[in-house]
Amino acid sequence: MTETSEDAAPAATHFWRNPSSPLVFGAAGILAAGLVVGGYLLGDGLTRMKMAERSVTVRGLAEREVMADLATWTISYSATAIDMASAQRSVDEDTAAIIAFFDSLGFPEDALQPTGANVSSYTSNGITTYTVRQRMTLRTTDIERAERAVRQQADLVRRGVLLEEGSGMSYTFTRLNDIKPEMVAEATRDARAAAQQFAEDSGADVGGIRQATQGYFDIRARDGDGGGWGVADTPYKKVRVVTTVDFYLD
Repeated sequence: MTETSEDAAPAATHFWRNPSSPLVFGAAGILAAGLVVGGYLLGDGLTRMKMAERSVTVRGLAEREVMADLATWTISYSATAIDMASAQRSVDEDTAAIIAFFDSLGFPEDALQPTGANVSSYTSNGITTYTVRQRMTLRTTDIERAERAVRQQADLVRRGVLLEEGSGMSYTFTRLNDIKPEMVAEATRDARAAAQQFAEDSGADVGGIRQATQGYFDIRARDGDGGGWGVADTPYKKVRVVTTVDFYLD
């Protein structure tokens, strides 16, 4: 019995260490397959990382001329007298003249509204003077009629109304949301054209968009900033947007 037991142990040890054992071949195959798959995934990941690094960032521009759809005219005027009643009476006469002026141009009654009033006094050499200031605002979507009012504002002066500094018509474009999608698409196409030119110069092709940033929409007067004496705002506007796009390069 003792001899049989001693013979069996070396046999078992010999079985597990046999390099031709099917189990050893299977383990080696699994290990090899794992190394191949792991190497492929690692290589593919490195390739993707390298592709991600191949990109170009460009800017695209879109501009469009539009017509304002809202006109707002703030009219400021005042009168000064040694008693407040006289100053108020003078301002009331100016108010009536302003209402008559816009009525003669065909504006509806509710287009013109009072938007502020102020009374101040000043004493010098024992004499007190009172100044009454008033402000009225015209708000209309009738741009053509608003332009006609601006051209004829000298009639207000002839009616005895002295407009204070800061009185003037301003025009606003309020339908920006209607043109935003088209302008963003146009700016993106412009950016792709710039990226294509860069790619051709570097021997590459433009791929998909990696990331994009839409800039602010800017609306300004088409013919300048309207600054300076005698220069008024106009309803002709220019809308501008710049997008920044990062394209993959293949």
